[in-house]
Amino acid sequence: MISELFGGIHPAFLWGIVAIVLAVTEMALPGVFLIWLSLAAALTAGLAFLVPLSEPFQLLAFAIFSALSVSGGRLWYLGRPVESEDAMLNDRAARMIGRQVVVIEAIAHGEGRVRIDDGSWTATGPDAPVGTHMLVTEVSGSTLTVAYPPVLAGR
Repeated sequence: MISELFGGIHPAFLWGIVAIVLAVTEMALPGVFLIWLSLAAALTAGLAFLVPLSEPFQLLAFAIFSALSVSGGRLWYLGRPVESEDAMLNDRAARMIGRQVVVIEAIAHGEGRVRIDDGSWTATGPDAPVGTHMLVTEVSGSTLTVAYPPVLAGR
C-alpha cells in the first residue's frame, strides 16, 4: 500500500531512503539517537530485500530492530564513557573556588558582599574593607567563603 503511493517502488528501497534520511538528520541535528534508528531502517531494508514481507511485518521488524539497535547503542556508549576535558564544566560553584574577588560591601562580623565577574555575592570570611581583593575558598549555596590571598595573608 505505501509502496503504491511511491509508484510501486520496492519496499527495500523505501526503507533504504528512510535510513539515509535518518542518518543525514543525525548529522544535521546531532544527538546520537537517530543513527540507531537509521541502522534499524537499514536492517529492515535488507530484510525486506531478502524476504518478501507485508507492510505490518516490515513495521514490526523495524520496531524490533529499533529496540535492539537503540539498546545496543546505549550499551556501547556506557562501555565507552567520554571524559570531559574540564571536570567542572557545568559546576559553576566549583569553578569559583580559587577565583579572586573584590569586596563591595565591607565584610564585618564575618559577613559582607563581593563582586565576581559581573555579579555580586554574599560572602563570609575575615573582616575586610571595601576594595579588598580576596580569594574564594569555598561555596555553600549562594554564599562564598573568602580569605585573604596568600601574598596578603601576612599583613
